[in-house]
Amino acid sequence: MNKYLFIIACFFLHSASAQNSVVDQSKITGSERPNIVIIMADDLDSRQLSCYGGENIQTNHIDELATQGLKFNSLIASEPMCIPTRASLLTGLYPVKHGAYQNHKPVYGDLKSVVHYLNQAGYRVGLTGKDHMTKPVAVFPFDIVPGFEPNCVSETDDYTLDSVRQYIRQEDPFCLFVMSINPHAPWTVGDPSEFDPDKLKLPPHWVDTELTRTQFCKYLAEVRRLDNQVGDVMALLAETGIDDNTIVIFLGEQGPQFPGGKWTLFDNGQRSSMIVKWPGKVKPKTETNAIVQYEDITPTLVDIVGADPINALDGRSFKGVLDGKTKEHRKVAYGIHNNIPEGPPYPIRSISDHRYKLIRNLTPDSSYYIKYMMNTQNDRLAWTTWVQKAADSDRDKKLVDRIANRPAIEFYDIRNDPYELENLAEHPEHQALIKQYIDQLDQWMVEQGDEGAALDVPIKRK
Repeated sequence: MNKYLFIIACFFLHSASAQNSVVDQSKITGSERPNIVIIMADDLDSRQLSCYGGENIQTNHIDELATQGLKFNSLIASEPMCIPTRASLLTGLYPVKHGAYQNHKPVYGDLKSVVHYLNQAGYRVGLTGKDHMTKPVAVFPFDIVPGFEPNCVSETDDYTLDSVRQYIRQEDPFCLFVMSINPHAPWTVGDPSEFDPDKLKLPPHWVDTELTRTQFCKYLAEVRRLDNQVGDVMALLAETGIDDNTIVIFLGEQGPQFPGGKWTLFDNGQRSSMIVKWPGKVKPKTETNAIVQYEDITPTLVDIVGADPINALDGRSFKGVLDGKTKEHRKVAYGIHNNIPEGPPYPIRSISDHRYKLIRNLTPDSSYYIKYMMNTQNDRLAWTTWVQKAADSDRDKKLVDRIANRPAIEFYDIRNDPYELENLAEHPEHQALIKQYIDQLDQWMVEQGDEGAALDVPIKRK
């Protein structure tokens, strides 16, 4: 082959994929290349963190991280369940685009992920802990680092930092994902006796029962374990002397496995937490209301390490928010929920901004049901006690119906009604605004190739 044709061919092979990332080595050489540690919770009700206003537990280590960095008040999970949220985090794509638009459904096999993009920038990319979102390996070729428990339903969460210490001491810069399994059910670790069930402040959308309070103590015990894990990782970074050149990002994932949380598009399911510590770059003791979604994190990491933007992604970098150059990021956040395999079909979509949230239930004649939480034949579930109490209480019946029996359109003033207890969809003064939200949500669904209810069907396994 002519040498000039060979050079041209190599150029096009390098540039062919829209997901390839070109790195400006001048931006990332020498000591300026920061390490990155991302600590992710599992089913965290971020409103329980004391730095986010929680009153039931003092999360000392996470709070300390917040004093050292920037706290995000509007990180929104697009599909509040584990596999879709993590797939969005790692690919920069919304669920319909990456393919994991149902829980436990794998992503499409021809995608690239944050691992590829940061590898191209000279970074090692490792993962320790919960690892069910690492398949197919071709899409998620992480360095798997032993140490943290990988099984989210394990009855123990024993961990060691030995392998993590070894991994972060290697020469090349690294991005390490520390994936905790806390506070994911079955809530069998930690010390629930730290909490007095009678003194707990329950979220206002919950029905107050004895079992609910007992289970909430177990849940908070795992939040304590999570907080201690954050403290241990931070101490390790200080011990190894790399903390001054390491970005630390804490993520809350999605909401808790209590009714009206995970597996719903209420804010208790979608609203998450993020704290970013970046010594010398991010101003300590600051917070932002900028709307960010998990799809934006991979593009931001790509930006931080000096690579060119990847135009094919749904997310975009919020580095300008980190360095204080801008106060806003997204105008709206989107949400998608497909209920299979967690229950019968019940597709939901949402759109929200700083003030309002519209939830669209695509099959409102059906009842919403999650097999893990809402089986009233199981007297060990909080929901069973909710339904029982609702039989004699109009207030509690309203709280139960709010979850199980929903209208086609829900519209909430989330600034003044953060727990979405008053549906404004029928108010005449909001009709024009509701139509605007519906039109914008419809447009997004078209752009995503989202077929709505047609997606909430059983997937044929190969």
